[in-house]
Amino acid sequence: MTRDAAATKAKILKAATEEFAAHGIAGARVDRIAASAACNKNMIYIYFRSKDLLFDAVFAASIAELVEAAPFDAENLPAYAGALFDFHIANPQLVRLATWHSLERPGELRTLPITVESGYRKGKAIAAAQAAGTLYAGLSPEHLLPMVLSLAQTWSEGTQIPMSAEDDPVALAACRRAVVVGVSRLINPDPTA
Repeated sequence: MTRDAAATKAKILKAATEEFAAHGIAGARVDRIAASAACNKNMIYIYFRSKDLLFDAVFAASIAELVEAAPFDAENLPAYAGALFDFHIANPQLVRLATWHSLERPGELRTLPITVESGYRKGKAIAAAQAAGTLYAGLSPEHLLPMVLSLAQTWSEGTQIPMSAEDDPVALAACRRAVVVGVSRLINPDPTA
């Protein structure tokens, strides 16, 4: 791919991310994506073949960005949850994309290669930390991981951050702290610890 082609593809992905986050798969319009990306509509079909495959590319790129921004550490799940919280606050479109995905393609999210591979690696790391005794083993990896992910996403856009925290860094920091403390309690349920 030439440099111009790579730049065009990147502009299409950026425009498509905003379009899909705002309108979902069914409501998104290729014409609007092309106009926002300042490219010919045919280029979208050349690079991505269909609107559905473009959505898949957008979603996979967003998940890859999340995986890179919030490295998984089974031995420090509270810090991981904090990093996820930070990413979701800074990138609310991912939560919207995931919501659209689950609404318009129910059940498919857990079969996407990037989510399957990422979940497998995380589950395996949790199991290893539990076997080594460095992580609470009272919950299976299959139960613990979704709980951590859910707590980290609790106040991200789409699930309503408290109004008091929207423009208040102190209140936002309190929400982040609640997520980190919640995950800490999840993996260390002894209230005396």
